[in-house]
Amino acid sequence: MRGARAVALAFVTAVLLAVSAVLPAVRAADGLVDALTKRDRERLAAFDEARASAIAEARKGGDAAEVAVLDGILAGGSLPLDDAGLTGRWRCRTAKLGGNLPLVVYGWFACRIDAKKGALTLTKTSGSQRTSGRFFDDGGGRRIYLGAGHYSDEKPKAHGADADRDEVAVLVRPDAKRLRLEFPLPRYESRFDILELQRR
Repeated sequence: MRGARAVALAFVTAVLLAVSAVLPAVRAADGLVDALTKRDRERLAAFDEARASAIAEARKGGDAAEVAVLDGILAGGSLPLDDAGLTGRWRCRTAKLGGNLPLVVYGWFACRIDAKKGALTLTKTSGSQRTSGRFFDDGGGRRIYLGAGHYSDEKPKAHGADADRDEVAVLVRPDAKRLRLEFPLPRYESRFDILELQRR
């Protein structure tokens, strides 16, 4: 009997471990897998290389004052992400790294993160170039932003409606009062974009 119980316990343990292993994949499949375009996947696959090369280009060729600002944007760690700590109003600015110019850091505008129907959404509400979209849990501890760019005189675009406007980014929380959205391989102008958000 003891042998049978041991076998049964081992079987149950194996099942529980298998279920635990697939839970992240199940969460990731809850909308993200279907929402990602082929281009999104390519950008995310190239994330580390694009980030490293764009930062190197920005630091090598950028204006010294803007490089100092970039270093401040990149400073910090990677705190856990929770919905309650993300929602609300933020001031936000964009840094464009590599590409047409080594580095450009724009001024501050307004952004907002909302919780709508169980999903977190981002809207850049001022400035001539804007973005809107939603965040997904990738099942591995990251939040992936899928959005679309639009100009201030246009209505917001839906991700997936126009490949030239689609945006994908990884969300980082370097400290309690800041966020970074990091966009690999934007369609226009630069090699890597960072949207920094600070609590207002």
